[in-house]
Amino acid sequence: MKSKLTTLQEAVARIPDGASIALGGSLLRRQPMALVHEIVRQHKRDLTLLTWATTMATDMLAASNAIRRWEGIYAGFFRHGLAPNFRRAVQSGRIETHDYSESAFVARYRAAAMGLPFLPSKALLGTGMQGKSPDEVQPIVCPFSGELLLALKAADTDFTLLHGYVADEYGNVQWPVVRDSDDIDQMMASASKRLIVTVEKIVPHHQVRQRPALTYIPHTLVEALIEVPYAAHPTATDGFYDEDEAALQGWLVASATQQGAQAWLEEYVFGCPQREQYVAKTGGLAALQAFDVAREY
Repeated sequence: MKSKLTTLQEAVARIPDGASIALGGSLLRRQPMALVHEIVRQHKRDLTLLTWATTMATDMLAASNAIRRWEGIYAGFFRHGLAPNFRRAVQSGRIETHDYSESAFVARYRAAAMGLPFLPSKALLGTGMQGKSPDEVQPIVCPFSGELLLALKAADTDFTLLHGYVADEYGNVQWPVVRDSDDIDQMMASASKRLIVTVEKIVPHHQVRQRPALTYIPHTLVEALIEVPYAAHPTATDGFYDEDEAALQGWLVASATQQGAQAWLEEYVFGCPQREQYVAKTGGLAALQAFDVAREY
């Protein structure tokens, strides 16, 4: 095994304009915000984004003009309402959207994880998705029953970006004993072509070997690994820290206008090229540690 450790700058530099990217996390948990900040700083453009239930990560990429196309199940801010920058971009026609049900999106990722070109499904029968997304949804006839089904194309992305919990330097990523499980990060990792992962902490390899059942992403899938404490801020990392409600509201208030969102990006992203500067800008490590929760591995 070889070390997969690198920097945010170097990892994101591998992503070209026009790439397709999957973002992990669910709602206000484990959005890969440190990687998203770096994508914004490097002025990536024309990205196709595939997400599960996404919040601030997608909204920030929309504010920075990075997204050309979005495929997923939800983009908003959960109990805080809509994603203002994403909504503006969709309404203006700048972002092309392809909305899927949860079961249909899971089928696309299962197909990719199994190395299949598609999976048959009944999930979208009776909807308009075939007409809206003919490149991903096509009718087929079951060869055994003659029943009409829909073929859902495998989710095909150039890069997958996830925020995890802990890992050794080789890229064996582990989750805690107690965690929230309403995401498809593990499936996204299995389906990935090139996987970039941030984690809260790098731990010794012997610690990973002591509890192998907690390894949900093996080193063979990981291309690049970066240790970034509080990398999901202001969203949460379940088992480590809760979301920062004030910081989330700060983004939403600023994003009431496009100009306000740009000013926020200038201050907190472009003005903080190193993650340590962002931590200091948000009140310092002690302020972030106030959101810590008890950890159990």
